[in-house]
Amino acid sequence: MRGTERRARLLEALGLGEIDVDDLARRFGVSASTVRRDLQHLSDTKAVRRTYGGAILAAAAPETTLDQRLAINGPEKQAIGRAALALIADGETLILDAGSTVTAFGRLLFDRRLRIITNNLALLPCLAQAPRIDLVVLGGNLRATSMSTVGPLAIESLQRMTADRAVMSADGVVAGRGLCEASLDQVALKSAMIAQSRETIVLANAGKLGRAEQMAWAPLPRRWTLVTDAAVPPDQHQCFAEAGAGLVVAGA
Repeated sequence: MRGTERRARLLEALGLGEIDVDDLARRFGVSASTVRRDLQHLSDTKAVRRTYGGAILAAAAPETTLDQRLAINGPEKQAIGRAALALIADGETLILDAGSTVTAFGRLLFDRRLRIITNNLALLPCLAQAPRIDLVVLGGNLRATSMSTVGPLAIESLQRMTADRAVMSADGVVAGRGLCEASLDQVALKSAMIAQSRETIVLANAGKLGRAEQMAWAPLPRRWTLVTDAAVPPDQHQCFAEAGAGLVVAGA
């Protein structure tokens, strides 16, 4: 069992309240010291909090608003957006997720010839004026913190369409686990976006890699593309390659 898979299963076990290191070692067929190293790795990424003899899942971090996220790491998000532009061809159909990095990317598409399907309400004032963009807006329940729509109406309408690429964001991206978000509504829609697209592109600055601070997860397909910035740690390259990601580093 690879380390990324083992740590994902370890998190699932912790979610059920299982913290006995020796029992987990026997279940996974590894030594107790390997389980302790896995727990330390998860602690370093803030996914768990170490306790005497084991660990517990970390509490979910409070969700920031879209305006707060837009004000953070602005140059990195612009660089990631520009790098992602090279992956898009005119005439394609894109699904654009909500999120500040996807918003930064979407604003760069103004002069492109595309069909865009999105739940990202923050992009509408820009894309509605774009002369060569055919814009489809997903309805549903409003999430004011992310200025997006979610829920059954968004999923049902999305399932009637397909796209060349889904361009995704997340609160955290963990190799072998997927996209981490604050609510089940978000990950249900993200999973539908991935299912309806031929290719998945995830835009995430290096600070989001390995973060598992929220409770809801959307698994990623076997092959996908991660676009990040130059601060990505070297050890993350190997982790994401093993998880099926093609890595694009902005500015590299």
